[in-house]
Amino acid sequence: MTLDVPAVLCVLVLGTLYVRAARGRGWPPGRTTAFLAGLATILVVTCSPLAVYDRTFFWVRAVQTTTLVMVTPLLLALGAPLRLLLDTRPATWARRHGRGPVARALTFPPVVTVVLIAPVLVLYLTPLYDLVLRSSLADGLVRLVLVLTGFTYFWTRLGLDPTPRRDPHLVSVWIAFAEVIFDGALGLVLWLGPLLAPAHYAAAHPGQGPDPRTDQIIGAGVLWIGGDVAGLPFVVALFIRWARDDERRAKQLDVRLDEEAAAGAASTSGLWWENDPALTDRFRRR
Repeated sequence: MTLDVPAVLCVLVLGTLYVRAARGRGWPPGRTTAFLAGLATILVVTCSPLAVYDRTFFWVRAVQTTTLVMVTPLLLALGAPLRLLLDTRPATWARRHGRGPVARALTFPPVVTVVLIAPVLVLYLTPLYDLVLRSSLADGLVRLVLVLTGFTYFWTRLGLDPTPRRDPHLVSVWIAFAEVIFDGALGLVLWLGPLLAPAHYAAAHPGQGPDPRTDQIIGAGVLWIGGDVAGLPFVVALFIRWARDDERRAKQLDVRLDEEAAAGAASTSGLWWENDPALTDRFRRR
């Protein structure tokens, strides 16, 4: 076990604020559970036995990355924290600018896709990865960026919180498909490419477990297949929300048609052919 004090403090503060805001407001318990579960995954990544070996094995770091960019943000977004914040605070500035042109541009689907993909590419395909292994500060900042970018993605795609724009659900499906392609491409590059931080892992390797090459191949599989598996709950949630939205629109359409039919029936009288415009005009001519 290890203790990441900044991560623990952040989890405690966010969890306390969320629970206090949700208490006594009739807030759905499922959302509270999802948000707290998302915070719990941060503790798993930073304070569990998994964190003890995050500088020893590449595959452990890959598990942490996948969790922070796919699992943690999804659970946090399912908790709808922004909606809870707007319900409990005036947040005049956010309400005024939240749907402005800048916010809409930043949440444009291609932009959101780049925001999700770019940090992981930069982490594994630049010298940043070696810096993260040597610097606790850089490590903490990268983890924070991964969570924030992942949350931005799921926030805009799920639509449980207020968003600057409403895109069709099919757009979210295509973005999820693009993310799957990205996972595969990154996995292949790490699997077939050169070793990352070879000097660090050569010095840190305990002589047990997989050798550095096998270690990186396992990590590449985690980022590839693990990322896709971790994204399955999002795809399921997306299709459930899609079906519910279609059902709600169908009910609204049925109600409107029933109201129009009732209004039309109330405004007409006499025999049916007397109310038909074409027949009425014919009888009038005769």
